[in-house]
Amino acid sequence: MRLNPKSRRKSDYKQSPGVLMPIVNVKRCEGKGDCLTVCPENVFEIRTIDAADFDDLNLLQKFKLRVHGMQVAYTPNADACRACGLCVTACPEKAITLGRKN
Repeated sequence: MRLNPKSRRKSDYKQSPGVLMPIVNVKRCEGKGDCLTVCPENVFEIRTIDAADFDDLNLLQKFKLRVHGMQVAYTPNADACRACGLCVTACPEKAITLGRKN
């Protein structure tokens, strides 16, 4: 049985908001949106990769991204993250980690 991420209790969270944040590796992300679906705090958005991020990719990574529609996950609401880890578990590409905010 899978837990509904929108019905999590405060005791299910590991941190206060903003202590840890999801870090998306755009070299691995294929923009499938599993992170968006499971995140109870609406941290993620799926959108076209930024030009600067795209320029940092090698040729193979650029090709792979084009095949997947140039879409990747970004975290505009990273300060809301409570480190539940659902996004890390849900990502089929293992493109998300949780890290401390600088």
